Amino acid sequence: MSEIQSDAVDDLEASARDRAERALRDERLLLASVLQNLPLGVGVFDRDGNLTHSNQVLRDYTRLNRLPSRQPEQMRRWRAYDTGGRLIAPHDYPGARALRGERVMPGIDFLHEGSDGVERWLRVSAVPFRREAADSHEAIVVVQDINDLKRAGEQIEAAAARYANQSRFLEATLSSIPDYVYAFDAGRRFVYVNPSMRDLFGLTAEEMVGRTFQDLDYPPDLARHLNADIDRIFRDAVTVKDEVFFESPTGHAAYFDYRWGPIRADDGSVELVVGVSRDTSERRSFEEALKRSEARLRAATELVGIGVYAWNPVTGALDWDDQLRRMWGLAPDDPVDTSVYEAGIHPDDLPRVREAIAACVDPAGDGRYKIEYRVIGRRDGVTRHIATSGRTEFRDGRAVEFIGAAIDVSERRHNEAAVRASEAQFRSFADNSSNLLWIGESASGAIVYRSAAFAQIWGMPREEAPDNLDTWITGVHPDDRAGVLRALESVKAGEVTQFEYRIMRPHDDGIRWLRDTSFPIRDDQGAVTRIGGIVEDLTQEDSRQVYIVSTREAEARRLAGLVRMGGSHARIFDSASAFLDIAPVLAAGCVLVDLRWERDAGLSIPRELKARSITLPTIALDDATAGTDAAVAAMKAGAIDFLLLGDDAALRDKLGLILAECYASVRPATRNEEASAHIARLTPRERDVLIGLVDGGTNKIIAQQLGISPRTVELHRSQVMSKLGAGSLTELGQIALAAGIAPSGASGKTRKHP
Repeated sequence: MSEIQSDAVDDLEASARDRAERALRDERLLLASVLQNLPLGVGVFDRDGNLTHSNQVLRDYTRLNRLPSRQPEQMRRWRAYDTGGRLIAPHDYPGARALRGERVMPGIDFLHEGSDGVERWLRVSAVPFRREAADSHEAIVVVQDINDLKRAGEQIEAAAARYANQSRFLEATLSSIPDYVYAFDAGRRFVYVNPSMRDLFGLTAEEMVGRTFQDLDYPPDLARHLNADIDRIFRDAVTVKDEVFFESPTGHAAYFDYRWGPIRADDGSVELVVGVSRDTSERRSFEEALKRSEARLRAATELVGIGVYAWNPVTGALDWDDQLRRMWGLAPDDPVDTSVYEAGIHPDDLPRVREAIAACVDPAGDGRYKIEYRVIGRRDGVTRHIATSGRTEFRDGRAVEFIGAAIDVSERRHNEAAVRASEAQFRSFADNSSNLLWIGESASGAIVYRSAAFAQIWGMPREEAPDNLDTWITGVHPDDRAGVLRALESVKAGEVTQFEYRIMRPHDDGIRWLRDTSFPIRDDQGAVTRIGGIVEDLTQEDSRQVYIVSTREAEARRLAGLVRMGGSHARIFDSASAFLDIAPVLAAGCVLVDLRWERDAGLSIPRELKARSITLPTIALDDATAGTDAAVAAMKAGAIDFLLLGDDAALRDKLGLILAECYASVRPATRNEEASAHIARLTPRERDVLIGLVDGGTNKIIAQQLGISPRTVELHRSQVMSKLGAGSLTELGQIALAAGIAPSGASGKTRKHP
């Protein structure tokens, strides 16, 4: 029975040894896998300086089999300097010191020359350790590539730990690394976190192990993104690199880059995912500061008085300079965030601004942002016009940063408004003058402006006029062209010149005498860049003008030939609307309206002429088969005669008699007719104010009668004086009397004479 018990005890001890050996193998496998995936070179050197253990990264970095201090041919490849700028001797290298029992942390930065001749900065740390029952120290050496960080000014501590046994060595090594080291199982749960990782969350190892990203309250989008990477590593056994923004429960918000890789089991399957993360905020801050500095420098060379700003679409943080704060009416030390930014924008412009911002951060767009809007200063209440532009930078299909510049264009907008008002006043004067005002470019000869009187003088719409002086000169009488060209050259030379010449009107071959007073227009430097002129028509009006309105071009030319055979001038219009557009500026004459194809439009001509008080007698022409009803309709519309078209010879004779009667009816308008025509241009309210003024009422009395304010009466009174051309109330009363509007007297009602 005792032998059976002894065998059972032996079996239990063997089983325990097997489990311990398997645990030891698993632990070694985990250690080896972690070391292979660390972005650090880790090696163990014996007391003679020989490399006994290392990961692949160390071999890639240095390709060393012994410490450099023990290899004279390798010493020249390693250069490090003390605080006094002196080269560090090989016996003071970290590995040599660790063999003497010294701890070299956080390490020494070496400029290492690789086998390819390229120099890189490497940080070398070392710690001593002593194996059990050993009589001398060995050294753990950690090599980190800090070339990029060194040149960016970023300090990273090297990692090392005390090596006591295999399990403690792993923990000590990972605990000394300032980066965040961790591992996941297939369920996406943490199975290991180093102290840096635990400090980030403010939790113990027991509180973190076994939890997922969702358990630790990661943002849902970020958790899905990270889980997808873990699943991909388990599925494809690949290494994954990325960078994300994360705010931990302890309030530490930063950008973190991470590198994750697989840990394989004995059968080759992926058993765990090990990862290392690093806080890259300092590096990103340096890069972003550099980009902002470059953007400000570029903007300063292009604009004066601009404000430069940066916006982080991920965090929402804003960075404004003092110039931009002044545009918002802020003090230099006032905090700025999105609410402050939007509170300053004019409420009517805020929707447009939000749409522009949404468009510039849309990955489907080009990232450009350009808009102008109004800002109301928070402290001074001043409304400013701000023009701003910028560009968004995208990374992996996400908007990650934005830099822009803004300028206050308020003065420019005010000046433009003043210029527009000035131009409106000029055009109002020019369009209501009987003289022609024109402006042309001195160098190119382009005609940039003509007033409305052009149509009356030249007998053609402004839209059809030549757009260049070289083309316009062909309309000047051949005998006068040389003199006109000499006069224009004198004006271009800076002289004010007055000259007379004849023109040949293109539509009716009429000859008109003009007097042109031309003058130079100078720029700020005094150079003549434009020339202008005021043209007066000296021609005595000839009432023998006939205006033919017909939609059939061939028929219109035939009628024009009959008119010219009778000694009259003829001008053709292809539609009633084309004629009525220019009718107010036409010289006195008669109108022939062909009703055969556009009867309703043709009958609108006499009606409109009568309604507008335009003295152009109208003769209606119709087909020989037209009946009495057609003649009655034409006469009711306002035609002075009705003529049936037939034989040309008979038509010419009849047309001559009718035109003679028409010419007899064309006479200059009397003063009463002119006054009535002017008063017809008044609005109903302006006419009420005129009647009140004729009755001798003051602004206050008229306002009470009409139920409006005295200020409104004053505005209407100014319009009445302007439209009637009256310089005083006395002159205004004379115009009203001429039009038949007399004071009401005691009756209380204004009388209007027939």
